[in-house]
Amino acid sequence: VQLQAYGGGFVQAGVSLRLSCAASGRFVDNYAMGWFRQAPGKEREFVACISYGGGSTICADSLKGRFTISRDNAKNMVYLQMNSLKPEDTAVYYCARARSSVVRTALRDFRDWGQGTLVTVSS
Repeated sequence: VQLQAYGGGFVQAGVSLRLSCAASGRFVDNYAMGWFRQAPGKEREFVACISYGGGSTICADSLKGRFTISRDNAKNMVYLQMNSLKPEDTAVYYCARARSSVVRTALRDFRDWGQGTLVTVSS
């Protein structure tokens, strides 16, 4: 499975942006999908995860209410809707496939990382 995240860019604070993650091959069978991000000089951190069926989602506490994860298994796509962006959201955003079908939050519970897409939020 290969994952490619895209949709990042340079935006002003307060706007919305939707990231997409396209997967090659049949990734959707029985795997949850997640988003992580890594800001300059910081460790990669969990953003959100969605179960393989899409019925269960989890989001980092600090991002609840602004970020939403979704997926379209028919299209092999995963999305991250980001609203009211802040300068502290500036990071490279990665999508990844979990090692199980249920939602996870730990880095070690994910595999098949995409190359990431850069989001820069200016004030």
